[in-house]
Amino acid sequence: MLVRDAMTTVVLTIGPAHTLRQAAQLMSARRVGAAIVLDPDTCGLGILTERDVLNAIGAGLDPDHEPSHAHTTTDVVFATPHWTLEEAAAAMLHGGFRHLIVLDGQDAVGVVSVRDIVKCWAAAHSTVPA
Repeated sequence: MLVRDAMTTVVLTIGPAHTLRQAAQLMSARRVGAAIVLDPDTCGLGILTERDVLNAIGAGLDPDHEPSHAHTTTDVVFATPHWTLEEAAAAMLHGGFRHLIVLDGQDAVGVVSVRDIVKCWAAAHSTVPA
């Protein structure tokens, strides 16, 4: 099975100036655990996860004034749609994270999470009729 079989293709993107509260509200509304952060000034992609938001709030930072870019991971490991799910899982285990931005060339085409991989594997190995 490949990343393209498990990834979410409708991704949440935010700008670097979104506050943590705004990012959390958008993630909650979309029921996703991560947002791709597009920064036009750096032409780069980053990722903000629910764990990043929780860590900031847990540290006492004000989510109404704290910009998302201050908590965005910019040293991102990217997957491709053609990676196997095993390759994606290994990258996540090695890096200690739960989400990968999926690139096809230079375009972000999805996000794959640990949950997506588990769901895909479970469906493939299920003995219960669908």
